[in-house]
Formats: sequence, structure tokens, C-alpha cells
Amino acid sequence: MTDIDIISRATWGAKPWDGNPAHVALSQRREFFVHYDGGHEVSRTGYAIMRAIEAEHLGQGWAGVGYNFVVDQAGNIYEGRGWERQGAHCPNHNISGIGVQIAIGGDQKPSAKALAACRALYEEACRKTGRTLSKKGHKDGFATACPGKHLYAWVQAGMPAGDYKPAPDPGGSLPSSGAEVARYKVTIGGLEYGYGAYGDHVTRIGKALVKRGFGRHYTSGPGPRWTDADTLNYAEFQKSLGYTGKAADGIPGEASLKELLGTLPSKVTAKPSPPKFPGRDKFGPGKSNTYITQLGQQLVRKGYGKHYKQGPGPKWSEADRRNVQDFQRAQGWSGSGADGLPGPETWARLFS
Repeated sequence: MTDIDIISRATWGAKPWDGNPAHVALSQRREFFVHYDGGHEVSRTGYAIMRAIEAEHLGQGWAGVGYNFVVDQAGNIYEGRGWERQGAHCPNHNISGIGVQIAIGGDQKPSAKALAACRALYEEACRKTGRTLSKKGHKDGFATACPGKHLYAWVQAGMPAGDYKPAPDPGGSLPSSGAEVARYKVTIGGLEYGYGAYGDHVTRIGKALVKRGFGRHYTSGPGPRWTDADTLNYAEFQKSLGYTGKAADGIPGEASLKELLGTLPSKVTAKPSPPKFPGRDKFGPGKSNTYITQLGQQLVRKGYGKHYKQGPGPKWSEADRRNVQDFQRAQGWSGSGADGLPGPETWARLFS
């Protein structure tokens, strides 16, 4: 296991939190988001990087640095929100996602040390949560150019870092020969299969393999997280069908999946229609109605409820306005676009 050193908030000189970011259990983390600093190259070094980010985020009305961690070009890792505080880095993913900025911007290229440190941080996150976190760039969760072309290509390539080799998945097992095990995912019928995939459909695959006599690599399970054990068992099933080479690497294809299950499972998604915007006249000082309660409850669901001391409730309060403003600023809006009063676009994004 790779040891990592994280420079604490106290060491780099963080200011006290302006508010108290909510606690998030490690069991709620399922994603690892990579960010960059934006359109301009980063010239600061060392602790000055963190202080500049902190000043910007405090200016946006946030409690402090919004990223969970920041990595500089020298490979130093700095604590922002840390492991168990809710981030402010990607709307709708601040609870499920750990957000890490690599401190570059514009067309700046990340250093090998920065990539290696970020990858080591990712592996530590997987170890702490007990699961393989999804590797994502900011743009995978929100319409933005972040993390820039260089970092996004790196994320899409699986976050390689030289000869760094990740530890085996906690639920899996490697063959005693030390042979390579396929570690990628495919999507069939809207469902993911392969290393790190998660869901009841993965458990169904495992049970079907056991029933067919291909379960010898399981030490526990089968379970909802696809591990090396699933890959090894599935590879043996593929070979029993006469497949060879890459066709028998343990990652399902449509033909073998249909042979195992008798049918191809598919993901059924029905997106509920967002509630209709009730009008600006329903919100603001002196207003009291069920729409305000509905607004507040959705803000809390999205992770923008830190200003509520109690509630939310039907009577408009300053807490409602400040929570709406936090959400608006997270969309990149400022000035009159982030006045804390919901309009049609704020409502649509909040309930999307």
C-alpha cells in the first residue's frame, strides 16, 4: 500500500471555517472527481496555492476551500474539506464525490509527481471507503470545461501514473501466478460490467456463475461490487464456451452474458418531470407557502442546506435566501444571477 502524506489545514494556515461543512460518512463516497484551477495557468507555489483558493471560495460565500484535497506540481497533497466533510466542488456530487484539484490551469500540463500523488490519493480513498471509486473529471458531473483537456484525457485513460500499480480491490483476489487481471468496464443495456461496476445486476452475475460451477475465486460473496474474483470466474466461464484471448479476459460481452443469464438485462430509467416553477412572487421576505418548503427540502437533498438551523419550513427566511445563493454560485453565477431568490432557471436546475 502506498503511504501518503497530507499537509493539514493547520499546517498550511487555513482560516477557521465560515460555518461548519456537513459530515459525510466514508460509506457515502462513491466517486473521485479531478478538477483544475480554470482558464489561467497557476504560478503560485506551496502554501500560497491553498491560501489563494481559500480566499476565492470564501469570497463566493463558501465555508472555506471547497475541494476535499488539492495537489500541487511538486506532488504535495493539501487538506481542504478532508475525508469526511461535504465538499463544494460539483453540484449533486458533493456528498457522493471526493473532489481533488490538481493545481494547474489553462493549457498547463500536470507534472508526473502531481499525477502520481493524485493516483496515490485515489488509492487511499478506495482503501478508506472499502470500494473502487468511479474515476471522473468535473465535466462528468457538471457542464464545464474543467478539468481541462490534459487532465480529462488522463482520467479517461484510467489515471495512469508511471509504473504505479494499484492494490487489489478489497473484495477481490488475484491469481497466485501474479498474472494480470483485466480491469476495465463495459456498458451493456445501460448497465456497467467489469472492474468496479456496482449493483444488483453484478450480484446476479456472480450467483449465476456459482450455479454454473464457476465460483472458485470467491472468498466472500458474490456481492454487488465487481472485483477481480468476478473477472477470474467470468473468464473461466468464457473459456468453457470456447472463447480465447481477449474474448476470454473475464469482462462480459453480449453473447456470453446472454448465454449465462438467458437474456440481456437492461437499465430502466424513468426520469420524473420536475415540478413546474410556481413564479417569483411565491418567494421572498414575508412569503409563506408550501413552495418554500418544497424549495428548502430540495436544497437539503442537493447538499445546500447548511444555513438552516431548523426546518426548512413554509415561511421564507434569510437561511432560505443564503442556501439558494450558495446553489446559484455553484452554477457559476454572480451578481444579480446569485441574489438568493429562485427564478425559472434556478428552479429547473435545482429540481433536474
